Order: sequence, then structure tokens, then C-alpha cells
Amino acid sequence: MVASVIGVSTVFVGSMPGGTIADQVVASWEMNESVDDATGVLIDSSGHGFDGTIGSEVIRGVAFDGAVGHGFTPVLPNQPPPNPNRIDQVPHREELNPGSSEYAVTIRYRTRRNFGNLVQKGQAGYSDLGGSGYWKFEQPNGYAKCLFRGTNLDVNARSPIALNDGLWHTVRCNLTATRLTMTVDGTYVVRRKAVEDYIANSRPVTIGGKVNCDQVRVTCDYFVGEIDYVKIEKGL
Repeated sequence: MVASVIGVSTVFVGSMPGGTIADQVVASWEMNESVDDATGVLIDSSGHGFDGTIGSEVIRGVAFDGAVGHGFTPVLPNQPPPNPNRIDQVPHREELNPGSSEYAVTIRYRTRRNFGNLVQKGQAGYSDLGGSGYWKFEQPNGYAKCLFRGTNLDVNARSPIALNDGLWHTVRCNLTATRLTMTVDGTYVVRRKAVEDYIANSRPVTIGGKVNCDQVRVTCDYFVGEIDYVKIEKGL
């Protein structure tokens, strides 16, 4: 395993070290809905019933390099007006929050853009449900970044290289009481120190951008590209 320090991040290239890993699937949105599917339902294949809605302007049945996913058409991240039809949404359920459990989110996507929020639950200024905090995946300047914030926790991990090369990439971030780790395409690349916290909000899971935005005070940060799947896991 090779390690280097970039700022305050420790970047590793190698296999995941030992320790607790969130591996109990809570929700899995495979995004395999057919282009002819008129139901508009985002199906959770985990069996837990966390189905959502597909935005009416999200393209279904997008096939590329052996995968089928959802397509998010070109738009600037701050281009008015706000348009919730551009994103997929899953209604809030408490089980979708990290709470105080080990928690992991995995997303497989492709893009050639250098902006956009990929997936999140909650956002800055919208924390409630008797706790606080939110999490999100974004890609500033094409670098994959995951972020978790709570009352005492504010930690993020960023991929060591940009991933906006138009190819499929799988990014997984795993949060425990002591650390946040990131893997890219199956390779363990980043570890950050974390502290135990409770992260919860009553906002939906949104895929492809924000829902609480006006493109003036708060930008919607719309994603442009394709997403193959999103999966949420928790530890015991």
C-alpha cells in the first residue's frame, strides 16, 4: 500500500484496512427503469420499499458501455429557474439517515463536466428531525467529494484525481465513529479522521441536484451526465 499526505488528507492506494464497514444494504436504486416506463417510479431493489420518483426531465434507459442508468441533460448548475423535474427524489425515511450508525454511500456515474451535486440527503441550512446534519456527494472541478456534517462532525474526502473523463467511475464513502474512507473503482484512496456524531434530517434523498434552492441565494447545483446506481448501507 502506498500512502501520501495531501494537506490534511491521508491518501492511500491499496486495499481497505481492517475495521468496521457498513455492509447492510438499506436502499439500492439501480436506475434500470426502461425509457418506455411511464410510471415515474424510482425503484428500490433492496426489498425495503424506499421507492422514489424520477424527475420528468430525467432520461430513463440510457445505455453506455454495458450499463443502463439515468441521464441528466446539460444545464449550468446555477441556471434559473430552479427545476425540480431535473432530479430524482426519494421521500424521507428515518432509516435513510446515518444517525449514529456506520454508514456508506456508493454511486456509479460518468460525466465530462466539472460541477454538480450527485446525491445528498439534506443540505446546509435545512437540518432538523431532532438532530442535525446532512451528507452529500459532489464533484467540484471534476473531483469526486463526499461530505458529512453534524453537530460535532465536519469531514470530507476528495478523490486524488479528477473523474470527469466520460468513463464510468464507482465512488464509495464509508463513515464510522472514527474515520471517513473513500474508495474509487474498488481502490481505497482516502482516509480522514472523524468523530462520533448523530446525523439526521427530514429531507428527501435527491439525486442530480438540490431541491431546496432558488438559483439566486441558493444554487441548485444540477449534475450533468449519467448515473448508473446509488446504494446506501449501514453497519450493525
